[in-house]
Amino acid sequence: MSIEKPSAYLRFLNLIDALDRINPGKKLDAIEKSLLDRVVTAAHAKQAILVGDLISLSELGSQATLHGRLKNLIAMGYIKMASNDDGRKKEVLPTKAALKRYEDISKCLEKALKSA
Repeated sequence: MSIEKPSAYLRFLNLIDALDRINPGKKLDAIEKSLLDRVVTAAHAKQAILVGDLISLSELGSQATLHGRLKNLIAMGYIKMASNDDGRKKEVLPTKAALKRYEDISKCLEKALKSA
């Protein structure tokens, strides 16, 4: 009986799980991952993303839920806020820790594909 080699995607998921175990205090839930994805994607595209933009994503949850998740991301060190010139709007920026997380995820994907 032959044992099938797991798909590259399954290997990728296992590697991501290992990353989460390395940083147990920084495990993100699905909403936090979605918010952080949006922040990092906007930063990569050199586009400003404001707190209001993220809080209005009703498909991810209520405004109170999203606000709480943003606070969690700040506490975990993945995002920071920067006030605009008049101080009424706050831009959300990824931190070095967030960018490193995405680098690590990219490495996991590359590793999973190489072992395919």
